[in-house]
Amino acid sequence: MGENNNNDTELVARAKEGDTRAFDLLVKKYQFKVVNLVSRYVRSDEAQDVAQEAFIKAYRGLKNFRGDAAFYTWMYRIAVNSAKNYLLSASRRQADRQVDVEDAEYFDDAVILRDHATPDRVLQSQELETKVFDAIHHLPDDLKMAITLRELEGMSYEQIAEAMECPIGTVRSRIFRAREAIDKVVQPLMD
Repeated sequence: MGENNNNDTELVARAKEGDTRAFDLLVKKYQFKVVNLVSRYVRSDEAQDVAQEAFIKAYRGLKNFRGDAAFYTWMYRIAVNSAKNYLLSASRRQADRQVDVEDAEYFDDAVILRDHATPDRVLQSQELETKVFDAIHHLPDDLKMAITLRELEGMSYEQIAEAMECPIGTVRSRIFRAREAIDKVVQPLMD
């Protein structure tokens, strides 16, 4: 991991000096991760464009990158902001989508959805899934982002604190509150 960051630091330094090939290497290195991240916020057919826009913003803002955080953490923030800006400028139909990609992926490993698939169980699973997707979708942005970074990106609390630019205690609180809100919706269905 440390070697990775050193390599990034060197590439960033070269890119700042005008070496476009160095920045291209950073793009190649993180392109898949950034597209994947952005696709959690926007439709997959739009993710490539939004990711490209994020890399353009990063390239233009490179002079402001001081290296306090890892390059990918900085790039991560730019990508998330680009996705949010895209959603804000897109038509309201985006807001009407009931199930986000991130919400679907949140359930990939959910044991409850792996229950024996009788028609009754399938119906219950679908109802539960819809309720949980809805709960996540309606979380405030800060809670939604924290739970997404933790559950989908597998980031540590420290990494999330860095990405969200807030104390680690705040991260713990946001994740706790997000899980609590989801549990409130799920619990009545489990009883």
